[in-house]
Amino acid sequence: MKRNHPHKPIPPSTSSSTVADVTETSNNHNNKNNNMWNHEEQDAGVDELLAMLGYKVKSADMVDVAQKIEHLEGVLNNDDGLSQLASDSLNPTPEPVSVHSSDLQDIINPPLKKHKSNNSSSSSSSSSVSNPNNNNINIINNNNQVVIVDSQENGIRLVHTLMACAEAVQQENYKLAENLVAQAGMLAVAQAGAMRKVATCFAEALARRIYRLTPQSVDPPAFTDLLQMHFYETCPYIKFAHFTANQAILEAFEGKKKVHVIDFGMKQGMQWPALMQALALRPGGPPTFRLTGIGPPSGDNTDYLQQVGWKLAQLADTIHVEFEFRGFIAGSLADLEPSMFDLRNDEVLAVNSVFELHQLLARPGSVEKVLTAVKEMKPEILTVVEQEANHNGVSFLERFTESLHYYSTLFDSLESSGGGGTEVSDQDKIMSEVYLGKQICNVVACEGMDRVERHETLTQWKNRLDSAGFEPVHLGSNAFKQASMLLALFAGGDGYRVEEDDGCLMLGWHTRPLIATSAWKIR
Repeated sequence: MKRNHPHKPIPPSTSSSTVADVTETSNNHNNKNNNMWNHEEQDAGVDELLAMLGYKVKSADMVDVAQKIEHLEGVLNNDDGLSQLASDSLNPTPEPVSVHSSDLQDIINPPLKKHKSNNSSSSSSSSSVSNPNNNNINIINNNNQVVIVDSQENGIRLVHTLMACAEAVQQENYKLAENLVAQAGMLAVAQAGAMRKVATCFAEALARRIYRLTPQSVDPPAFTDLLQMHFYETCPYIKFAHFTANQAILEAFEGKKKVHVIDFGMKQGMQWPALMQALALRPGGPPTFRLTGIGPPSGDNTDYLQQVGWKLAQLADTIHVEFEFRGFIAGSLADLEPSMFDLRNDEVLAVNSVFELHQLLARPGSVEKVLTAVKEMKPEILTVVEQEANHNGVSFLERFTESLHYYSTLFDSLESSGGGGTEVSDQDKIMSEVYLGKQICNVVACEGMDRVERHETLTQWKNRLDSAGFEPVHLGSNAFKQASMLLALFAGGDGYRVEEDDGCLMLGWHTRPLIATSAWKIR
């Protein structure tokens, strides 16, 4: 399609964030309970206090459960508790237990320990006090039963329990893992804010792995794109990815009359309006802009890429950019060949990949095949944005540990969004948590071809691209300064950090890099 028309440049939508360290104790209580495992109805015979807190545990089972928890707590309180938990063999011939997904609530969320109260009042109450050591203590009183929760102590125990459960899973000690994931669920509910949310996601992912409840089907692209759009509105990570990649592409297109971009992950086309507006404002007038967008099958036979193309064409009309779009449906980037893209000698080509290449690592040889194809296309520039994490190691425990730290930091930054004058809707936040939760589930619960969230570090991608015949293109100080200005649009921007690493740019939260942008040309 070719068009010509609109739009004054549209400023990027902004969200805001403030700081809070998820790996440390949080004293800020979340007013909303987004725990997906809470139930609204009580079953007959269920303990009343625990039912009030959202857990279904029969009173008849309380003695047995309390004994098990006391045993686990005794082990955890020892200095060598983790190693003892990991090596303790409760099932000499372990086998995963078959369970229906509707039972996850009762599996992950066991009862809290109860202490008798000297108060004879039968009314229910809840309060929070602070002790001299500044530990947050929540006290819940109901029918002569008191639950005392020390958030700081439980936060530390929660992390240790999740780690011990992951180690038990790696050792295929599923009986021990089953007990530990239940303990983790109980400890998670006593937390507040980001700690509670991220721990809940990891506990669910571990439970799905233990009970073999991994998702049986892939989410349709429309739903995945919807989640990513909410994440886009909530925090600056995807905006940073688009901005830095566009800056590199714009510099590669300088002075060129005909330009062509091949986007490996078109989705809803959110990256390209900003580039089109920048091209429209270029001294001497805009070039002819051709865009080829690639995406997975829709699942409902709708041509969603063509719909995205029409929207971009309308924008091109208003800003007077000559525009042509073509969409490609592909199950995998490895299925594409250079001959499919109608490459033209009078055009300057850029290839763009934002959070796409890591998914190819599930198929051995696919990354190498795609990079070879890109090299045959002879682009002026290749832009790559990936998560700055190693979630593709052979060891499950190492992968779990790395992902726990990584997503704790992401949830931390997500929790602090929406302050300082810019608004983030509750829906954006909740859907962003779902977006990250699905990634956690894939990293932890899935294996083989189903595990597609195989993130690798910038160093690892540098080695891959160097081996494929590419050399880095320095993104420059201008991109660094403009990326820093972008973050200033977010309340809580002080928590975000842009770092330069040998010509590449990284965005992180406080001291932890989370995503990395790099640019490459053929050597």
